[in-house]
Amino acid sequence: ELPPSEFMQVADSTWLVLSVVSNGREPSGCQATGVTKIARSVIAPLAEHHVSVLMLSTYQTDFILVRERDLPVVIHTLAGEFDIYREESGECVPVTCDDVSNGFLKPKPAASPTLHPVQSPQTRFCVLTVASDTLPAIATMLIDVLFYSHSPPREASAGSQDLDSITFFSFSLIEGYISIVMDAETQKRFPSDLLLTSSTGELWRMVRIGGQPLGFDECGIVAQIAEPLAAADISAYYISTFNFDHALVPEEGIAEVIQLLQQRQDSGR
Repeated sequence: ELPPSEFMQVADSTWLVLSVVSNGREPSGCQATGVTKIARSVIAPLAEHHVSVLMLSTYQTDFILVRERDLPVVIHTLAGEFDIYREESGECVPVTCDDVSNGFLKPKPAASPTLHPVQSPQTRFCVLTVASDTLPAIATMLIDVLFYSHSPPREASAGSQDLDSITFFSFSLIEGYISIVMDAETQKRFPSDLLLTSSTGELWRMVRIGGQPLGFDECGIVAQIAEPLAAADISAYYISTFNFDHALVPEEGIAEVIQLLQQRQDSGR
């Protein structure tokens, strides 16, 4: 319903949402959250089959977006590991490989993915939620942060692998559940009694992937971050945006994360 505008850029692909639901098969002692828990079973296999994905972690769960035209490859790739359902009129209907076999082509082996540079700003972030019925109480502040408090994006200097700070604010409303990512300074502007976070109230640091806008055709970008973090059992929230990808990791683990990613960069050269 949005009117066409010269100021609005729209990707040419239509995307579908995959919601991965665990049936209790996660090891009981595993504390990994976000992309870490689905890296081996979903993200890596899709990357191996040359499927480009967008990733959206929220306070409540994680979503993977795949292009509609890639759905046959996605189903064939994941059917051996997962029971797959599609939503029809609010009901979940089982999907089999036969349902999407029309036009299915065995994917060509994917070329070795590009290892993009990563940047780790000093900014500390919070992952929060808010009850939907209290949203009006912070609406004015949300509007101010979303539309009026931005500073122009700063271009990193050539060859720079680190940023002093980064402006990042993410708001998602999915089936009535609200998820917010904001920096710790911005959080101070909101009523503390309305914003809900985990009982430990941890802070997160960000790893931004890509020295320039990434586009949508390349595969393996999420896997570049998710796989080494999964191997080290490091929790992570991952948010793909129109231009860059962002991984949030616990503040106390940022040094280990940077070391892991740097090792992967060095081994890929």
